[in-house]
Amino acid sequence: MSVGFIGAGQLAHALVKGFTAAGVIATHRITASSPDTDLPTVSGLRKMGVNLTTSNKETVNKSDVLFLAVKPHIIPFVLDEIGPDIEDRHLIVSCAAGVTISSIEKKLNQYRSAPKVMRCMTNTPVVVREGATVYATGTHAEVEDGKLLEQLMASVGFCTEVEEDLIDAVTGLSGSGPAYAFTALDALADGGVKMGLPRRLAVRLGAQALLGAAKMLLESEQHPGQLKDNVCSPGGATIHALHVMESGGFRSLLINAVEASCIRTRELQYLADQERISPAAIKKTTLDKVLQQPGVAVSGVANGNGRSGLSLFNTRNTGVKKKN
Repeated sequence: MSVGFIGAGQLAHALVKGFTAAGVIATHRITASSPDTDLPTVSGLRKMGVNLTTSNKETVNKSDVLFLAVKPHIIPFVLDEIGPDIEDRHLIVSCAAGVTISSIEKKLNQYRSAPKVMRCMTNTPVVVREGATVYATGTHAEVEDGKLLEQLMASVGFCTEVEEDLIDAVTGLSGSGPAYAFTALDALADGGVKMGLPRRLAVRLGAQALLGAAKMLLESEQHPGQLKDNVCSPGGATIHALHVMESGGFRSLLINAVEASCIRTRELQYLADQERISPAAIKKTTLDKVLQQPGVAVSGVANGNGRSGLSLFNTRNTGVKKKN
């Protein structure tokens, strides 16, 4: 088995590091493509022994399992480029937030019937083999394909199959979750520093507290509320601290954060479905490469917010060729 990554950013780097640490695949059997060879993640992948290229087509040709690890609005470009090179052996795994299996299948069906597509949402702790991953199976993917993906992702943390309509909520919870945890940890460390602790020690203690609490919960059958109550002695320091957190709307902030991430994920899918994006939304290096290809043009008609848009597929159905 060989694995490919379209996109060589943070997610690809984290997954490759996790896969190799778990021993499920050797780095010489992994290929990743990126138009920007100066990215720190590209350098990191190269040092690990991954095959790097600027050609998405080369990545496809060298891979059996192909991870789409690019931004949602780039997915249509990529699919039109690699569509003609997809073969029966390929398993396409999209990691793009909000992009549905049906939209990918519809695009690839222009080039090959019955493409095997799966959708996956994971998070960056896969780099230390503590990731949280869910996946959904497409129309033409087989049971064996699901088992293969689960074998890969379970090697770098927790992995389970879900219905696709739950994946946006998963994105808001565990997909974005590490950022919530890092923000909370940063604030906890600031509190420790305010009360006199050295910064390094404050960060270490805060991280260990979060790690220990998570492990306690996962190894216990108790509700998190009960575990919280176990820490709070009557009239003690912890219950006074929790009162301050409740007064500040701590729970509501987290609930709202999950909701906001989920809603934005759905908005990203809507933008991808429109097949029109603002040129400003694409990184300049990518936009320059796209505009050099035949069949791509910037529309001069302003959209609803007064800005002109870039039509991704406005001239040809045979595909926009671009190196992502």
